[in-house]
Amino acid sequence: MSQIPFSADWLKQFSDPYAVLGLAVTADDRRALKRYRSVAKLLHPDSLAEADRETRDFATQLFARLINPAYQKLKQEKGRSEMLATLRFRVRRMSKEEALVPKSESARRLLSVPVSAIDTFYEQAVTELAGVQYHPLDRFVTIAPQIEELNLAYLRLKMGEPMIREKRTGIIPAAAAKPLEFTPVASDPDRVVVNYDQRHYQRAQEYMKHAEWVKAVQELRDAIRIDPKKSDYHALLGKAYLMQNLHGMAKTYFQQALKLNPRNELALQHAKQLNIPLDPLMNGTASKEEKGGLFGNLFAKKR
Repeated sequence: MSQIPFSADWLKQFSDPYAVLGLAVTADDRRALKRYRSVAKLLHPDSLAEADRETRDFATQLFARLINPAYQKLKQEKGRSEMLATLRFRVRRMSKEEALVPKSESARRLLSVPVSAIDTFYEQAVTELAGVQYHPLDRFVTIAPQIEELNLAYLRLKMGEPMIREKRTGIIPAAAAKPLEFTPVASDPDRVVVNYDQRHYQRAQEYMKHAEWVKAVQELRDAIRIDPKKSDYHALLGKAYLMQNLHGMAKTYFQQALKLNPRNELALQHAKQLNIPLDPLMNGTASKEEKGGLFGNLFAKKR
């Protein structure tokens, strides 16, 4: 990897300790400690024994100059409160001077989701980015600013609320989220039918071939929003999460794939690894591809 100078100017661009650690601003002390230990393990010399000297030096400097100071600011409630106040001040100042226009796709999408889905989308987006923040190590330089933009966008959306409630767990249960609703367009008999969900699915497959897990996740989530009844979409999304070591998310989507189609090959391959019970699913005689299942009900438009 190329040599990165840890100058004062370079360090200033990482002023959000939540983004440095890969945390949502809703993280409490336990989540901060858990993430800190996880990152410390990744940057430990023993974990980088086979890396080149520049990478090991970068990890040492990164931990000493950014990771450790960031955790010191967040490990206690007082520090977290002060940092949230600082970030809120930045948001208010930015809102007065100019409109908040994030560069990263995830932050732009966050600003456009329904109010009821803000918390869930935000937590998931931060979790996905944090999963690849140090893989490879130099990706930190591009991922941390994206998480910072997400944090600022989230605080911008929450400006009317008196406080940010800390959470001991990360991702909000899927059942709590209300999905995007799409306005149906009048049909045109002469118009060529375009399967947009299939396009998202195919792009996700290409991203998976190149180990671009975060991009694959986004494409698959878009595909599922359009057609939540395809078991293949859920199964591939489970695989994308599994490759990022997000086992809880992976299990959720593999289970849904099997609910929709108990014979889904990809989901069955990983069912044993994730302790997914198959008997209740395999005993069902009718495929749930037609019924919609859990996610089908969630994404169905209420009338």
